[in-house]
Amino acid sequence: MTMTLIQSLIVIAAAALGTMVTRFLPFLAFPESKPIPPFIIYLGKVLPLAVMGMLVVYSLRATPVTSGSHGIPELIALISLVLVHLKWRNMLVSMATGTVLYMVLIQTIFA
Repeated sequence: MTMTLIQSLIVIAAAALGTMVTRFLPFLAFPESKPIPPFIIYLGKVLPLAVMGMLVVYSLRATPVTSGSHGIPELIALISLVLVHLKWRNMLVSMATGTVLYMVLIQTIFA
C-alpha cells in the first residue's frame, strides 16, 4: 500500500515535530537559571552503565554455547570491552573496540 502525497507530508511533519520536541524539551524542563534536580544528576551517572549492561545482555542472549564456536568470539570481545572501559572510561571507545574485535574474529578466525 502506498501513501498519498498528503499522507507522506503528514508522516514527515510528525517525525520532524517529534524530533524537535525531544531536542528542545530538556532545555525547557531544566533552564540554566534553575539548579538541576539531584535525581536527574543521579540518572546521568547511572544510566550510561545501565544501557551498556542492557546492550551486553541483549547481544549475548542468543549466543550458542553448545555448537559452533561455543561463544568464544563473544567472550573475547566482551573481555576486551570490559578491559578497555576500565582503562579509559569511554563508552564509545569501549563499544567500538568490542564491536570491531568481534567482527574481525567472526569473519577471520572463527569463519
